[in-house]
Parts: sequence; C-alpha cells; structure tokens
Amino acid sequence: MSDSVKLHESWKTPLAGEFATPHMQKLRQFLIDRKAAGARVFPKGSEYFRALDLTPLDQVRVVILGQDPYHGEGQAHGLCFSVRPGVRTPPSLVNIYKELGTDLGVRPARHGFLEHWAKQGVLLLNSVLTVEMGQAAAHQGKGWELFTDAVIRLVNQKQDPVVFMLWGAYAQRKAGFVDGSRHLVLKAPHPSPLSAHNGFFGCRHFSQANGFLESKGIEPIDWALPEIAASA
Repeated sequence: MSDSVKLHESWKTPLAGEFATPHMQKLRQFLIDRKAAGARVFPKGSEYFRALDLTPLDQVRVVILGQDPYHGEGQAHGLCFSVRPGVRTPPSLVNIYKELGTDLGVRPARHGFLEHWAKQGVLLLNSVLTVEMGQAAAHQGKGWELFTDAVIRLVNQKQDPVVFMLWGAYAQRKAGFVDGSRHLVLKAPHPSPLSAHNGFFGCRHFSQANGFLESKGIEPIDWALPEIAASA
C-alpha cells in the first residue's frame, strides 16, 4: 500500500513504520481480495488518504472524527461527513450546518463538499477509511482503526494546541487518550438525526473552537463554505 499512497509529505515519514506493520499488510491484501471478488469499495484508492493529503500534519488546527465512509454511490471521497459536489447533503451534515447557523450565523451551504475546511487545517478523519457499496461497517476490524489511532497520536503529540471535536460515543472512545491539558477536547452527541436533539444542537463547538484558537494566537477557521459548481 505504501508504494502508491497519496498523502501529504508531512505525514509520510512519521507514518512510514505504520505502513510496514503486519496489520496494514493484511489490510492491503484484504482490499485486493475484495476488489478481485467484485466488491465495490468506496472511496476510490487514490482517495483513501484524502484527509491526510489535504491537511498537512503541521497545519492541523481542528480534528473532526467520523466512523466509516458513506456507502452510497458517489458519496465518499476521503473526508468524514463530506460528499462530492452534486450529491445530496447527508442528514448528519444537514444537522452540522444547522448548528453552525445557530452558533455562528453561518448560512448552510447548498452542497456537502467540505474540502474548504480541510484546506484550512480541519482534519476530517474517519476511523475506517474504506467501505463497500450498501454495506455500512463492512471494513471495520480489518486494520484501519489501528492506523487512524496512529494518526491521532501524531496530532496529539503536536506542540501547537489543537481542537478535537468528538461527536458521539465512538469518537470519544477513540480519542480518549488525547491530552486535554494541552488540547481542547469538545464532546457532544453525534449529529445524526437519531441523537442530534440530545445535545448536539446547542453544543456551540464551532465558536468554542475558534475562541480557543484565537486565545492561543492561532488563526480561526472560516466555517462558511463557498458555493461551488456541481461538477467541481
């Protein structure tokens, strides 16, 4: 997998040992076998590490953790909660936009494409980086979780403070080792329609994140998404 990995140079050296581990070698073979068996694996191979390609390690200011890529046709492109231009905005992201509007007065985008955030230092990291069409959680327990744990450890080791937005019990467990004395760890229920009304709405994580960054002399995030053409 490491021979053709597409990710920013800042991650390659610190993650080199991780790519050489037995669990990553097994994962690589698993993906080859599933594709050979005719499985539709999302996202495409060049986008497995899209989050790490768009957001260099030294520029990470905020981490948002997801669980699995979307498993519908044309949705996943390597960033958690994000979908390609022209794809209907998923319900969880609709709720994220609602909270953004309440918290910061940001008008909801007419798309679900979050690369604007990623390019500013928002690491949009899923725990599991691949999935199969129509089969949620199909690739859980195959090795991705160990790899993304290593990614989170690298961010946790950064000297510059980072904001971790942990939505839902899964994300909160996964990043449970993050040093809250140096970084800002924000916790809320998941923005899914099943749980958003239990405390995600009103959590004000976006204003808290920007306030924290500014207090540390770090540029805040522009959460307002630019409009884009469906073919972008």
